[in-house]
Amino acid sequence: MGEATTPLEPGIEWDGELDEDSGISPGAARRETAQRFSAVVKDIACGTLEFPLPGAGNTARRLTSLWSVAQEDLCLARLVEGHVDAVAILAELRGPAPGTGERWGVWAAEPPGEGVTATRTEDGWLLNGLKQYCSGAHSCTHALITATAEEGRRLFAVSTDGPGCRPVKGTWQAIGMAGSDTPDVRIRDLPAVPVGGVEAYVQRPGFQHGGIGVAACWYGGALAVADTLRSAAHRRTDPHADAHLGAVDMRLHAAGALLHQAAAEIDRDPLDSGGTARVRSLRVRAFVEEACSATLAHVGRATGAGPLCHDLRHARNVADLGVYLRQHHAEANLAELGGLVARPEPEEDLR
Repeated sequence: MGEATTPLEPGIEWDGELDEDSGISPGAARRETAQRFSAVVKDIACGTLEFPLPGAGNTARRLTSLWSVAQEDLCLARLVEGHVDAVAILAELRGPAPGTGERWGVWAAEPPGEGVTATRTEDGWLLNGLKQYCSGAHSCTHALITATAEEGRRLFAVSTDGPGCRPVKGTWQAIGMAGSDTPDVRIRDLPAVPVGGVEAYVQRPGFQHGGIGVAACWYGGALAVADTLRSAAHRRTDPHADAHLGAVDMRLHAAGALLHQAAAEIDRDPLDSGGTARVRSLRVRAFVEEACSATLAHVGRATGAGPLCHDLRHARNVADLGVYLRQHHAEANLAELGGLVARPEPEEDLR
């Protein structure tokens, strides 16, 4: 193996090696995804690829665009979803408008650990600490980062260029979603611009709308996995494979319909005056996650090890989807949903 020599877009770093035999080394996957991410952002800027803002009247188009990208490449979809989510957040919280050619990420994961703190100085805000799960760490030019200030948690816009924002080598060992490039990032005295007030990032209705965008990406990944089973069923008569395909088709059809319904509901009440956004997000994400997990199981049982061992794209799709689905908080989210629907308002109709 040797180092890749293909030129990279400005601002995209790469320290991996190219495994030309398998094509799935983490470094090669990251490099490939970064290049495609840059191309998609250019297409968005040119208007050839559209991601309407959520709640602006065409949310269904936004979700369809997300799952179309995901059906082609889940790692790419993870970066694209972060970019268009950042654009929406900046619009909703009246932050700085993204510039031409800028690639944005949203680095808001807060698992146990060191975390990031924000300090106000005479010259502005500075961030310090360790932010985990930073997708596009080597390819994003800018990011929205959550950090803890003296008055509480806030969101900040930063430029990722410079020594104050550096990915920590070796902290993203994933095989699935390798190309999403999601390592920890060490932050030292990083200048930052506040976006919104304390807790504004999570309290805005768009936080719930954005969660449904992630579910649309899961759905697109499941469609790609299901294509392998559909092709196998088309080539030969096998009642067991047909049964598995029927089970997959039923679930994915329902998941797609639910995403369209959610988009229509968001457009009818973008500011969540009815107070239903959180329940909607929990329901949609839980249902789509379950449909995607069932798709992985049915396709695996119907097709066996063959496609996993001999079809590189299918193997990557399965590995990527398995990791991406774990962004769902499983029983924790189900427990929250159950708690919310167990105490409805007297006039609320849950049917």
